[in-house]
Amino acid sequence: MKKRIFITGAAGFIGSNLIRSLLQDDRNIVIGFDNFDAFYSRTEKEKNISEFANDKNFRFYEGDIRNQADLDALDDIDVIVHLAAKAGVRPSIKNPILYQEVNVGGTQNLLEFARRRGIIQFVFASSSSVYGINEHVPWSEEDKLMPISPYASTKLSCEMLGHVYSYIYGIRFLALRFFTVYGPGQRPDLAVHKFFKSIINGQPIPVFGDGSTSRDYTYVGDTVKGIEAAISYESSNFEIINLGNHRTVTLSQLILAIEESCGRKATIDRLPEQPGDVPQTYADIHKAQKLLKYHPSTDLKTGLDNFYSWYLKTQDN
Repeated sequence: MKKRIFITGAAGFIGSNLIRSLLQDDRNIVIGFDNFDAFYSRTEKEKNISEFANDKNFRFYEGDIRNQADLDALDDIDVIVHLAAKAGVRPSIKNPILYQEVNVGGTQNLLEFARRRGIIQFVFASSSSVYGINEHVPWSEEDKLMPISPYASTKLSCEMLGHVYSYIYGIRFLALRFFTVYGPGQRPDLAVHKFFKSIINGQPIPVFGDGSTSRDYTYVGDTVKGIEAAISYESSNFEIINLGNHRTVTLSQLILAIEESCGRKATIDRLPEQPGDVPQTYADIHKAQKLLKYHPSTDLKTGLDNFYSWYLKTQDN
């Protein structure tokens, strides 16, 4: 029996990688949805989904999650995977009201859509940023949350909205907290993409702080496996689950690894630390291992080499 999977943010980085994986199973029908937000180039996003255009199991709708009429135009759906959002910690500080409207208001619209349509499976892309500054590492889903940016606060608000709709209406809501996802198709504003591009073009790379901040870099292929497991999960009605790599890499270590991958040295443009940025992220993934059989397997070198190969094939410098 076919499973009809609706993906918001379908033309983005994680969305397009998820579509590629789902379409390998002929039992999946994928309905993509995106408004081509101007945060980065529409051309890049269209390129992300161009390979699926002729797939008999793929449909695409251009629309906005804030617009109920756009959602009402959709055919029947079995599962919602909600990846769409206004992205970025630093931009959210400049325009917090818009982030609230899109991320929280848009998620509320989708939950209402799910309630009206009787869709009981809702997978939501949350973020490690909800943990804020927390020196107790690795971070567990049970830890105290103290977000320090508007972006992070919207993600936490959406998790709690999901709990409300799960409790009142029986929607199975799975909030997946992503940890610094990277790999082929990554957004051009994110560190791995930005650093490769600058180093290849002989331009300085911006480094905020002394390079000691650390992140739990998670390869997109591993994140996609976690999402796919959540699509099929039925053992409980509400869960919050970390999807990280359970390894930390400092910014300085990342730069060295990128230099090794592309065979060139970086020129560093040292800048002050930015408000809203946390000093470290580090995921406890025991819950994901238990509930989703999630086992990230891609090491940093392999992941960066895969990104570099994709970059050389697809990007115009």
